[in-house]
Amino acid sequence: MRLLPPHGPARVLTLGTLVKTVGRGLWLVSSALFLTRSVGLSATQVGVGLTISALVGVLASAPSGYLADRLGPRGAQVGGLIAAGTLTAGLIAVRSFPAFLLVGAATALADAVERGARGALIAGAIPADQRVHTRAYLRATTNVGISVGAVLGGFAIAADTRAGYVALILTAAAASLAAAAVFVRLPTVAPVAAPTQGPRLIALRDRPFLAFTLLDGLMSMHFSLLTIALPLWIAGHTAAPAWMISALTLVNTVLVVLLQVRAARSAVTLPGAARAARRAGVAIALACVLFAASGALPTVGAVGLLGCGALVHVIGELWHSAAGWGISFGLAPPDAQGQYQGAYGMGYELGKMLAPVVVTTLALGWGVPGWLVLGGLFLLLGALVPPVVRWAGRTRATSPADEPVTV
Repeated sequence: MRLLPPHGPARVLTLGTLVKTVGRGLWLVSSALFLTRSVGLSATQVGVGLTISALVGVLASAPSGYLADRLGPRGAQVGGLIAAGTLTAGLIAVRSFPAFLLVGAATALADAVERGARGALIAGAIPADQRVHTRAYLRATTNVGISVGAVLGGFAIAADTRAGYVALILTAAAASLAAAAVFVRLPTVAPVAAPTQGPRLIALRDRPFLAFTLLDGLMSMHFSLLTIALPLWIAGHTAAPAWMISALTLVNTVLVVLLQVRAARSAVTLPGAARAARRAGVAIALACVLFAASGALPTVGAVGLLGCGALVHVIGELWHSAAGWGISFGLAPPDAQGQYQGAYGMGYELGKMLAPVVVTTLALGWGVPGWLVLGGLFLLLGALVPPVVRWAGRTRATSPADEPVTV
């Protein structure tokens, strides 16, 4: 795999994404500690605030994408990043729960604008046959950036002082502003005129696309298997050593960086993307079975099954991500890429909201049967994507994809 995409918009997008996600990594490792240890909020208040912010992000996704179509995606993305950076810096002035709710909700709105604009910008600046490939580079870059930010943030967290947390928050804010400066170098993508008749938010009336968005969003709950369910499962239900938690996370990060671009090659058309989604469901279901079985074996066997499960899971993760990009771009009309990418992001945000409750209740509350239920759920979700894509093809006079939708 090439370390960087070719010169041009794809490389600028990659550089800007790296800068932005280093800041995101800093934010992820520092925000909860800053809010509890420095601001003085309770863990419950932080959880409620983050849930409300996530809900704002879900509700704002499609309208924000529509805004990107009307204003032009480059300007919308740059504006979203500037707003997000400014609001992140404003966190250092937060002294109460209501203030946290206000800043958090406003930041979620800015993030929603940036997400919807990013998809429309890729659709407008990158040739159709390179969009999924470019998204794969950006995802690999995201993993690198977040990992770097998390490592850098660890040094300040170790000091556990308000000055250290404030420095992390301000650095994360500066990263958003710096990313905006990078994205200004992208070519201008002309805004699309608002429709003169009919509904404005057509993505929210496109039933096949919304069905796919729901399936994909629920499938995205598998990301929380590795970050939430598996660490608790390893620590409390297996004989595996605790270091396996970090080892599996590291393996996942490295493999995504190395293999995401290659995995995306099979999802550049609608038929290929639909098949990739089906394969993803099979792989993630198999990973759930392996994780479940790890609880019944001694240390060596548990380590082996957990390692195999993590490898199978990351393969499913790679296919799932590539499939989502291929289908979301392929089903979107050229004049509504922003709102369609925003609606697609709405599914992911919904899955992110539901995942903590679903995966902990099933995998940890129910144990082995719960893991098997999760596996069956992911298998079903993946299997439903191809017929939904065929349904979408029948509702369009001509498929937006480069070839007929025959899955």
